[in-house]
Amino acid sequence: MALDLTAVNQWMSAFAADVHENADLLTDLDRQIGDADHGSNMDRGMAAVVALDPGSFDSPAAYLKKAGMTLVSTVGGASGPLYGTFLLRVAGGWPSDGDAAGLGSALRAGLDGLLQRGRAAVGDKTMIDALSPALDAYDAHAGEGIGPALTAAAEACAAGRDATIPLVAKKGRASYLGERSAGHQDPGATSMTMLIEAAARTLS
Repeated sequence: MALDLTAVNQWMSAFAADVHENADLLTDLDRQIGDADHGSNMDRGMAAVVALDPGSFDSPAAYLKKAGMTLVSTVGGASGPLYGTFLLRVAGGWPSDGDAAGLGSALRAGLDGLLQRGRAAVGDKTMIDALSPALDAYDAHAGEGIGPALTAAAEACAAGRDATIPLVAKKGRASYLGERSAGHQDPGATSMTMLIEAAARTLS
């Protein structure tokens, strides 16, 4: 399929709907190990993204760039800069056609941006624990096309999310809890899974 403006708008709209529906869950997860505001912050930010008029942009990349900047300016805490950086980097590498390898490269550019900004690694109990295995799975299935690759990515992302539960946080507010952060699902990994699952539903 064409990875056009309509497709990326549907992706962001689907993610926004999932965040809105699960805002209380995200906030409750964040209450256990963070600032208790992840759900409300992301809901507010994605509502602002959905309010953008896709018709006012001349390319999917321009729309995603504005979406990223909108999250930076409207989402409090670390989530705004992190998700904003992700979308800005994805926008910079967005393929001009429906190329599975090109989409994979764009998503990996987003991961690289998160790694640089957040300075987290796999195992630190962050969104990286969900996104990194998701993109490894995507790359492994990219030869089958965007649909199968994103489906595999979503499944791996969810598994990575669940794998954060026993981890001890090494980054962010959760790290202040030390060993007490174990036994709780990371809210950032949870919202990142919603983003990749939304991509699987809309970009496939």
